[in-house]
Amino acid sequence: MWAGRSLFSRRATKEKHMTDLSETDIRAALSQVRDPSGDTDIIASGRVQGLVLRESNVGFSLDVAGLPESTLADLQSAAENATLGVAGVTSVTCVLTAHNEAPSMQKPGDTAPPNRDAPEIFAKITRVIAVASGKGGVGKSTVAVNLAAALQAQGLRVGLLDADIYGPSLPQLLNVTGRPATTAEKKLVPVECHGLHTMSIGYMVPPEQAMIWRGPMVQTALIQMLDDVEWPELDVLVLDMPPGTGDIQLTTAQRIPVNGAVVVSTPSALAQADVRRARAMFEKTNVPVLGLVENMAFMTAPDGTRMHPFGNPGKDALMSLPLDAEIHAAAETGVPVVIDAPQSAASLAFVELAQKLIGLLEGAKT
Repeated sequence: MWAGRSLFSRRATKEKHMTDLSETDIRAALSQVRDPSGDTDIIASGRVQGLVLRESNVGFSLDVAGLPESTLADLQSAAENATLGVAGVTSVTCVLTAHNEAPSMQKPGDTAPPNRDAPEIFAKITRVIAVASGKGGVGKSTVAVNLAAALQAQGLRVGLLDADIYGPSLPQLLNVTGRPATTAEKKLVPVECHGLHTMSIGYMVPPEQAMIWRGPMVQTALIQMLDDVEWPELDVLVLDMPPGTGDIQLTTAQRIPVNGAVVVSTPSALAQADVRRARAMFEKTNVPVLGLVENMAFMTAPDGTRMHPFGNPGKDALMSLPLDAEIHAAAETGVPVVIDAPQSAASLAFVELAQKLIGLLEGAKT
């Protein structure tokens, strides 16, 4: 099925003095746009989804499933123009999406396989490491950021992609508040932080804005953060995966050529069930699991004794990382602890993890 227009490359703009905007005003304007499929408008028919406002910028998607492709360009222009007509709006980002039917709803004889083509950008990226977790709240994103910084400390060109569309963490962890620049070809330029090339949907939407998008829209947005971003040549792209093991994660693993995955958890017995689910997800998509990283595994007392607040670390863990106040303090300032305190115990642990992963990937290549 038709895959949709670019989330980033199609942006209508105008010059206008900024005023206060509200979602009600935008929806009222879009309700004047007729739905080509019947005697209703695109708001009433539910085609407008994922509406977000950031200062004078407006973004939304149009679900165009079932519409003739000949009507799509006119519909997109009409929606953009209606939005630009609202006082205070200076730019509109509109993405067209067409959601596949569930298998039980497919037409007889429709056996088209899901799209598993990798984005072309991976011709410029040598290795991809996915950082995943069975569930949230285990410090996965903090591990991903510090791992990326530790890999860069080994002399590698490193990119970091925040694949969590619903709950992006990079803006806070790296203290990024501005919107990315664009090239003459209307591609986004990765935000460079401490030498890392980074991208996150959180760079485009306000932190308080809820991303109420359906699964296919999330998948489209993620792929477009690869296709429509001017990524440089990279030795490693660290992919901060969304927590969990659902359809979005499976589809992501199918479309992105991941060389190896790291599963982040805590040492608690309860967390081990989540670890097994995460491993099973990667097994289904033929992605090798490089190892388990047990985060917040221990605390070091003043006398050097190690205390284990969440249970003793497992014997099979690739790495056990400390529960260290320096990691949290560095994250609050937007500087990874690997960069903020390179000689600290926490920083050296991330460097050791990076070195182990490099060795595993090099070994797999030979």
